[in-house]
Amino acid sequence: MTDTPARLIDLERAREKYREERDKRLDPHRAETLDLRRHQEFLDDPYTEYVQRDPVRDDVDAVVVGAGFGGLMAAAHLRKAGLQRVRVVEKAGDVGGVWYWNRYPAAQCDVESYVYLPFLEELGYLPRHRYSFAPEIFAYTQMLAKHFGVYELGLFQTAVTGLVWEERTARWQVTTNRGDGFRARYVVVTHGSFASPKLPAIPGIENFAGKMFHTARWDYGHTGGDPSSPLEKLGDKTVGVIGTGASAIQIAAPLGASAKQLYVFQRTPSTVAERNNRETDPAWAQSLEPGWQKRRRDNFTLITNGESVDEDLVADAWTVFYQAMLGNVFADLSPEERALKREELDLRHMENIRARVGPIVKDPEVAAKLKPYYRYQCKRPTFHDGYLQTFNRSNVTLVDTDGRGVERITQHGVVTNGTEYSLDTLIFATGFDQDSSYTDRLGFDVVGVDGLSLAKKWADGPETFHGVMTSGFPNFFFLPTNNTQGTAGVNFVHTLEETDVHIAAVIAELERRGLVADPAKEAEDAYVEKVSAGVGLALLGSGRFLEDCTPGRWNNEGKPSQRNPKCVNYPGTSTAYFRFLEEWRARGDLDGLRLRPAPAPHDQDTAVVNAEEERHVR
Repeated sequence: MTDTPARLIDLERAREKYREERDKRLDPHRAETLDLRRHQEFLDDPYTEYVQRDPVRDDVDAVVVGAGFGGLMAAAHLRKAGLQRVRVVEKAGDVGGVWYWNRYPAAQCDVESYVYLPFLEELGYLPRHRYSFAPEIFAYTQMLAKHFGVYELGLFQTAVTGLVWEERTARWQVTTNRGDGFRARYVVVTHGSFASPKLPAIPGIENFAGKMFHTARWDYGHTGGDPSSPLEKLGDKTVGVIGTGASAIQIAAPLGASAKQLYVFQRTPSTVAERNNRETDPAWAQSLEPGWQKRRRDNFTLITNGESVDEDLVADAWTVFYQAMLGNVFADLSPEERALKREELDLRHMENIRARVGPIVKDPEVAAKLKPYYRYQCKRPTFHDGYLQTFNRSNVTLVDTDGRGVERITQHGVVTNGTEYSLDTLIFATGFDQDSSYTDRLGFDVVGVDGLSLAKKWADGPETFHGVMTSGFPNFFFLPTNNTQGTAGVNFVHTLEETDVHIAAVIAELERRGLVADPAKEAEDAYVEKVSAGVGLALLGSGRFLEDCTPGRWNNEGKPSQRNPKCVNYPGTSTAYFRFLEEWRARGDLDGLRLRPAPAPHDQDTAVVNAEEERHVR
């Protein structure tokens, strides 16, 4: 009988530890969230004073719902495709999407700015840092909006309340909470994955007498300071933060440096690797040749998708990990051997992450609680050079809940592990809603052909054509969000732009040929079957991997098999999805779309007048 190799013994010990930590966190009620429609105070805009205006009544070529990067790029590419009147409607006071809302202290992007920020070459702009901070990203979105004329027809502080297809005019009727009523031939909905703040339904949340807010609605009136200066009003306050994900990792250091006392309530520790940010090197910037950004961006996406490249142009923590885990070094191995090798590499990587904690955090007990025990991709990786150091401060306390989370909120503070922690300020770093129904996240329903409701059609899960259209809703497009049969990736802005390019190309062809398009139901069904059948092809993040992960958003709180089977993405990599769309466009036949002639402009106007008269008679 041969001895079991030491590496397999190490793997089994890790598996046992990971299972133990996972099982602590399994809770049938953990996925429950607060209905923020009943708590408007968490959604109000603290950044822009409300401006009164008259309702808008007109016609546009296209309406884009949302002004984050997805919406800005949609407007840009529609304008490039020849549409003149493109209106962006945004509920915030300005463009920027998540970068309008995420103004919390020290907010920063974790993807390299040179591949994350779009149109850098067209605007002749280079970010100040390799990993940009939120104020610069927000300012850059404003530059994009000006460059592409978004402000000219844009409606801000405005929420769409309804989209209704009118067959006789072949136009969408758009209504808003500002009394607007206008028409558009095309609609592109760009509601992002980070648009709707999420709060866990912790008992007693309505009883707290202090100040509380979500990181995406930071209250500088209460904290003082700004994104890059001390929060001087917190010097006499005890602050609690619920959550230890990406946002909490970034706010802990400025809060610890400003508050009288900071409590960080932890359910599950994050992986925290070095950030090593730096300013952009002018000499490097001068060396860049035309087309550099697309080459760099595509290279980053290929590597993080596990595809073969000759050179790593970005060479950061993302690409180094993905090349090791997904590169061609395992090409000759069987699937079982490949999975085992990847698990060994993952364990080695996580051991390095855990080993980093001890030398930084002086208290051994605190250091032990900050060590994550799960596979690396079970939670969004984080990178920070000050988070762990914050727990060396005498005024900062880590409250580890041993996987159970906060028990309840009282008038005076937070209860966990049977102990009440008195607080003046409670901050929720609890992320965004990506799991409720699509129309609930939008905040309105869409009514298509013959009164078909999108909420009703998708009641059992999304049904899409290529992840961007849905049958029964002509000339209606949407960008991929979490699990809507599109795709995702580490650099999600790349995904958004590839999808925007596709949508604009389809609309340009419809314009050229004078057509209205609606996906055929049989073509949609075939696509839904394709993505549902191929879900197991994902490189990482499906099947047994998710079952074994610590409970969280990515694995449906530890119950991945109970997730709606239609809530999946295109099988395989995002680059495979991009190629699929590109090849479909290249055929030029708009296969799968039901096409009919669009009414001539005169016929449209006559139909509009008749419709208005009919409504008046009613």
